[in-house]
Amino acid sequence: MSRMLDLIRASAVSSQQMMSASRGALHLPPVETLQILVYIAEHNKIYGEQARLTLAAWDETTAKAIAAEPDTPKEILDYWLQGKNIRPVLFPILIGNPTVLVSTLSQLATTLKGDLLDVLIATPRVRASQQLLQDLSTNHHLSGAQAARVQALISGKPEPAGTAEKEVTPAAVADSTPEAAPEPAHQQATAEQEGAQDNQEGQTTVPAREDSPSDPETENALVTFFKEHAAEIAAEPEKPFQPIIGIHEEMPAQETPKAAAAAASVTAATAPQPVPGHKPFPHKLVNPEEEKRGSVLQKIAKLDVKGRIQLAMKGSKEERSILVRDGTKIVALAVLDSPKITDGEVEKFASQKNVLEALLRAIPMKRRFAKNYAVVRNLIFNPRTPLDVSLGLMKNLLVADLRNLSGNKEVADTVRKLALRMFKQKHEPANRG
Repeated sequence: MSRMLDLIRASAVSSQQMMSASRGALHLPPVETLQILVYIAEHNKIYGEQARLTLAAWDETTAKAIAAEPDTPKEILDYWLQGKNIRPVLFPILIGNPTVLVSTLSQLATTLKGDLLDVLIATPRVRASQQLLQDLSTNHHLSGAQAARVQALISGKPEPAGTAEKEVTPAAVADSTPEAAPEPAHQQATAEQEGAQDNQEGQTTVPAREDSPSDPETENALVTFFKEHAAEIAAEPEKPFQPIIGIHEEMPAQETPKAAAAAASVTAATAPQPVPGHKPFPHKLVNPEEEKRGSVLQKIAKLDVKGRIQLAMKGSKEERSILVRDGTKIVALAVLDSPKITDGEVEKFASQKNVLEALLRAIPMKRRFAKNYAVVRNLIFNPRTPLDVSLGLMKNLLVADLRNLSGNKEVADTVRKLALRMFKQKHEPANRG
């Protein structure tokens, strides 16, 4: 284990180092970097989300080489084999890695669905193991053809005609995780890809969503946005998703190094250990909301700038809440232009300390949001808001909020002093009246 990972486990590194570690920006060998990322993703509530994004977007060529290497640390292999983290291009390689325990494959055999099951059935390691074939036979997600193939392999009979040579590509298994069944081909994103007329061939776009059908207003807004910002989009079309982690981001109470180290030890000691044997493993208890969010993050991490802009316009509230933190300014601003965005969402964005200053500057420039008192108040109380924006909005504050703002030590001195002066000016006439 690397020294840096030991320090991170003991909470003995600075927040700046943790930020760099979660982005994979430490000058360490790839395997050590991945070990650190996996640990942060699974054990750190502050930087875990960023680490999961970094892992989801890890260079494919390097990832394949590491996935095939028997000396790769087990925690990396296990992370990539978790249902919510499965990358189709790595999956067949991981199954064949002898370091991956049979018990891990047994759990997958009983829980996977769709084309990922075809990958398992086609893998020499699985086909040669009666234990894994028996586990596969208990999977209630098996299709009729898949069940017939498994039974033929168990009995040693020839596989049913037309099924043995089925080719499974990474694209075919992209959505076949234990969390979500594969979508039919007719649900794919043809209509979405037509949203921007100047999309270049081969760029990643947003798949169609049954729960968020396109509407004329959104389509028109998207086309207009692409036309107005064509130069900015063309300047960095392939820039990856890199969420903002502001220096003012809310942090939990700091733990002492000893307490943090003890907590890490307890976590490691109480983590479930793989048990040899062929019986199906019980499902791991997970938070459904965290699981869903991880899936959304993975999808966003795969999109180029145009794809993320489309998702910002057409996506769900949860997707907008993630994309508003995009370090690519044009993507974050697209969230504000979405016809689907609500005042409640903007009120929350206005108070966030982990968004671009450009986004906070853009909010009051839209008349709809500038008329919302809660939005204006949140912007002024947000230390991340540019000073000139805060000062320009303060004339709209009520007396009670001016009083609170004058004592708020998070905002700039200039804001506090002006708030105190304005409070006195408004308060004194009220007292005389």
